[in-house]
Amino acid sequence: MLRGAVSVAPLPLARGVEESPADGVSRLQIYVRKDVVGEKGFELFHLLDLGDQIGVRGHLFRTKAGELSVWVDELTLLAKALLPLPEKWHGLTDRELRYRQRYLDLIVNEKSRQVFLTRAKIVQELRRFFDARDYVEVETPMMHAIAGGAAARPFVTHHNTLDIDLYLRIAPELYLKRLVVGGLDRVYEINRNFRNEGISTQHNPEFTMLEFYEAYSNYQDLMKMNEELLAELAQKIAGSTIVKYGEMDLDFGKIERLSMREAICKYWPEAASNAPTGRELAAPGGAKAATERYNIWAKSNGAKYAAFKGTLGDGEWTGLLFETIAEDKLQQPTILYDFPTEISPLSKQKPDDASLTERFEIYIAGMEIANGFSELNDPAEQERRFLAQIAHGGDEVPKQLDVDYVRALAHGLPPTAGEGIGIDRLTMLLTDSHSIRDVILFPQLRPENAARAGEESEGHGG
Repeated sequence: MLRGAVSVAPLPLARGVEESPADGVSRLQIYVRKDVVGEKGFELFHLLDLGDQIGVRGHLFRTKAGELSVWVDELTLLAKALLPLPEKWHGLTDRELRYRQRYLDLIVNEKSRQVFLTRAKIVQELRRFFDARDYVEVETPMMHAIAGGAAARPFVTHHNTLDIDLYLRIAPELYLKRLVVGGLDRVYEINRNFRNEGISTQHNPEFTMLEFYEAYSNYQDLMKMNEELLAELAQKIAGSTIVKYGEMDLDFGKIERLSMREAICKYWPEAASNAPTGRELAAPGGAKAATERYNIWAKSNGAKYAAFKGTLGDGEWTGLLFETIAEDKLQQPTILYDFPTEISPLSKQKPDDASLTERFEIYIAGMEIANGFSELNDPAEQERRFLAQIAHGGDEVPKQLDVDYVRALAHGLPPTAGEGIGIDRLTMLLTDSHSIRDVILFPQLRPENAARAGEESEGHGG
């Protein structure tokens, strides 16, 4: 494999030269003759190694086999590969090495290269979708004085000049809603978020989200828009609303809707018997009783257990029960809606049931892809919920009241709906990738073996 630039005279009938991949790179073989490139050029040609980057100038022609090739008039060495590339036919198969040395992965694994080209196209299509609906793309701070906008453990840094601790952004939500208060009725941001939590095939401490807010809308409007967005995105990226993911055919054109309570009832294990009803889950103590029944069955049958710490409210019991028995069953695209108020501190309550909020999440292949809701715009109620969060305590909740955000709400947030969509997980689905590390160019990894620190740098040919 030689890499580099090609300058050629056009071949009038060689239409294949126009049919290059999306990134503008085409693979061509070159034809080198000593009587054309000269003694030095031919000698250089025989000294080339796998991975060397060269530039050639010449004209296109087709071999007797019909393969488009470059007749080389001039050959130039652009960069010398001092280290060997992985073996040609098997490529780079060590997964961790692929993540650590992504540059090699991109050189030798065409599938990996296509994943990241597709990711770029996904971002382009998301921008196009929202730009076409008169949204304004904005940028908000990545260092926050108060960690807010989501329940997550933050990364902490220190600003030397101001002599204050700051938190890396866990979500841009509160700043984006400040902009809606300021009169920017439709805003979105493609943002990097940081959460000091576990690493898995679905989680990376640094990840990318699209977050957007629309004034004079509610969660019903966003659920409908998501159905349009997902179908359109699948069609643009995969060429069909049916997307292959592992052994499944995911139908992005047909999205089921379930309330959280309905999902619990639907996916209650048949063998556990005595399934709860929606009425039981809505009654005081009902979700706790259902969880206790489930745990008795799970313990005796080796099933997943609904583990918890401390004292939980009815809404927290409902959320725990859903996560335990239903979340991983949502394989086909599903909108899960009507979340308990106790686990939705920023969402507006339903007018006919204060125990529930106008909130939804989207699940595909058992993964949460998006989270959206009608925004709480009552400053007094928002302050009450913030204070309740702080009093509850824990590493994943704010430690102080965001007074400025409450003040912003007091100036008037119009009825607004907002949502965050995980771009990394969405890319996983649309590229049939089953680890988040396969769709992040440089995922977070443990440091390499400390023994390598004493080795001579490979970059100097040692």
